[in-house]
Amino acid sequence: MTNMRSPLLPDRHPQKDLFVCDIVDAVPKGDMASMEHPVFTLSTKPDLKPRRYERGDNFIEVSPSRYGLATVHDRDVLIYCISQCMAALNEGRQVTRSMRFKAYDLLVATNRQTSGQGYQLLKEALRRLQGTQIETNIRQGGKEYYKVFGLIESAEIVRETRDGRMLDVEIKLSDWVFDAIENNHVLSLNKQYFFLRKPLERRLYELARKHCGSQPQWKCGLELLRDKCGSGSTVKEFRRLIGKIIEDDMHHDHMPDYRMSIEGDNVVFRPKSGEVVLPLPFPALRFRNLDTHEVARSLAPGWDVYGLEDEWRSWVHEKAIEVKDPDKHFLAFCKKRGGYQNL
Repeated sequence: MTNMRSPLLPDRHPQKDLFVCDIVDAVPKGDMASMEHPVFTLSTKPDLKPRRYERGDNFIEVSPSRYGLATVHDRDVLIYCISQCMAALNEGRQVTRSMRFKAYDLLVATNRQTSGQGYQLLKEALRRLQGTQIETNIRQGGKEYYKVFGLIESAEIVRETRDGRMLDVEIKLSDWVFDAIENNHVLSLNKQYFFLRKPLERRLYELARKHCGSQPQWKCGLELLRDKCGSGSTVKEFRRLIGKIIEDDMHHDHMPDYRMSIEGDNVVFRPKSGEVVLPLPFPALRFRNLDTHEVARSLAPGWDVYGLEDEWRSWVHEKAIEVKDPDKHFLAFCKKRGGYQNL
C-alpha cells in the first residue's frame, strides 16, 4: 500500500487572517454604543468597582479585572483601531477582527508619550481592555447581546526591544467593536479630543458628539448627564465640575466643537460658531405624524426608539443626507435596524 503521508512537516504557524494597520492620518472614529453609554471609567487610579447603567429596558453592566476597569484614556486604543478599519474600508480594502499595528504609530496618532513610560502605559491599557467584562442587551450594529465579553478578545506584543519598548502589537477586537465597524455604527471625532487632559472633558465631548451632532443644541439634566458620564460624584459636585470646565473653556477655548452652559438643572450643549457645519436645517427633520414613534417600535421591537432617533439624526447630519420626508426616512432606518424585510 502506498504511504500517503506527506514528507513535509505540517505548517505549525499558518498565516493569520490579519489586518495590518498602515493608514497615516486616519480620521479618528468612535463606536456609537460606547459614546452613548458609560463603558469606561473616569478614574485615573485603578477602579475595581463594578457598575450597572440602565435606561428604559436597556442595561449595561461593566465588571473590572484585577487591573481595574478600562479607562477613558484606554479608549484611545479602540479609537485608533476603529479609525484604521474605517479608513481601509473606505479604500475598498478588507478588514478583520485581528489586526497588527506599530505601537509607535498608535502613540503618535493619539497624542500619547513615546517614552519608555508611554509604552508601559500602553501595555497596561491593553490589560484593562482585555480584562474589563461587559454584559448588556444593548444592540450594536444590528445585534443584541445577552452575554459577557471583553472590549478586546486578546492582545499580544509581537516584538519588543531590549529596553522594553514594544514594536508591533497584535490585538483581536471583540464582536461588540467589530460589529460597529462592519455596520458603520461609528462617528468621526475631532483630533483635538486626544489633547483633552481630563477624562470628564473627553466623556462630555463624546456625549455632545453623539447627541448634539450638528443640531442647534442638546439639553440634558444634570443628574442624567452625570449617569451618562459614569461619574460617582454627587449632583452638586458634578455641577461644580461642569462649571469649572465651562470656565476653563471660556478662557482657553480648549473644548472641541461644542460649548456648554448650565441653565437651571440642565446642561445645554451647542456647536461652537463656525466649527460644526449644519448640513440641513434642523426643523426639516421634525416628524409630521404623531404615531411615528409607535410605528418605529413595531419595526424595531426591543429597541429604544428615542435612542434610534438620536442615532438617525446624527447619521443624517454626519453624512449630509437630504431628507425630504423625515417620518418615512426615520422609519426606513428603524426597519433596517429591526431586521424587517417588508413593511
